Amino acid sequence: MRHDASVSPLRVLIADDSALVRDVLRAMLTRDGEIEIVGEASNGLEAVEMARQLKPQLITMDLTMPVMDGMRAIEEIMHTKGVPILVISDRADATTAYEALELGALEVMPKPSLDSDDSDRLIERVKLLAGVAVITRLRRRTEALTALPVSSPSAFSASPQAHAPRSFKRVVAIACSTGGPQALVRLLSALPASFPAPIVIAQHISHGFIGGMAQWLASLCAMPVRVAEAGEPLCPGHVYLSPSECDLTIDAHHRVALKASPAEAIYHPSCDALLASVAEVYGRDAIGLILTGMGRDGVSGMRAIHQAGGLTLAQDEASSVIFGMNQEALKAGAVRHVVALDELAERLLTTVQYGIFMEPSS
Repeated sequence: MRHDASVSPLRVLIADDSALVRDVLRAMLTRDGEIEIVGEASNGLEAVEMARQLKPQLITMDLTMPVMDGMRAIEEIMHTKGVPILVISDRADATTAYEALELGALEVMPKPSLDSDDSDRLIERVKLLAGVAVITRLRRRTEALTALPVSSPSAFSASPQAHAPRSFKRVVAIACSTGGPQALVRLLSALPASFPAPIVIAQHISHGFIGGMAQWLASLCAMPVRVAEAGEPLCPGHVYLSPSECDLTIDAHHRVALKASPAEAIYHPSCDALLASVAEVYGRDAIGLILTGMGRDGVSGMRAIHQAGGLTLAQDEASSVIFGMNQEALKAGAVRHVVALDELAERLLTTVQYGIFMEPSS
């Protein structure tokens, strides 16, 4: 791609202790004439110093480095002057990589090969995340998150969409992409262990990282969180994540059904596949929630829930890392209510318990 001299190049700092990895990342990113590598750090301390001196628009950050590791470097950078950070990590470090999101990193990707598809994905993410407004953060908080209290059980009548007996009334289906893990932890950690509905989630994610994300979420939430397995029944107060290698759907017997992703699929896993299956099985008892993310995946699934009489919610723009998927669903007329992230837990709990969506107080 030829660079337009009238446009300033995107300034990127690479932090990785491996000279080979730095070479690969530099070769990939500089293929695009709109990206300039302004510095390369071989340890976390160098990354912190270069971030101050060079003022990059984005940093790619390894986690395992000498002198100062990537986690500490992210914390220092975000405490001093917030910069968009893309963690590029080995899949073996998936759980630690997601902990980095708590400190302010925006997204996690596996270390790339020289494959052209890997290069295209990396360039796309760098350009997207470099435009995200991040804030300087306080030091890491240690206080525990408080779950919402649980009131009396719901008095709903049986659903006409039920195909088999089930131990819950409603199902919450969540679609998310870029910024989704951070949004999910804020939402799920505010819900009680006795939340009276199952929660099923399709989060766009790189292969090999979903297990680490599940462990990270489980460590911060009162409800059990796990990667969904084919054939397991849905249970209230449990959170099920779709694997990236296939699409999570729900069958008529309220069990997990994992389906192969179409060969031409762009998004892994598919948000539309999950939402559409929940609409088909649960109809008016379905709650669809579309969070932050890039693209249009989830729009047709949200429309299916809306048309089936279910409740459709979207995260608002102010609390979204990327107001993309949720904005597209809103434009398509598939969203009934737009809610700030920090108000979603209370809205969901009230709706699941009583079947009434309570508008946030102004």
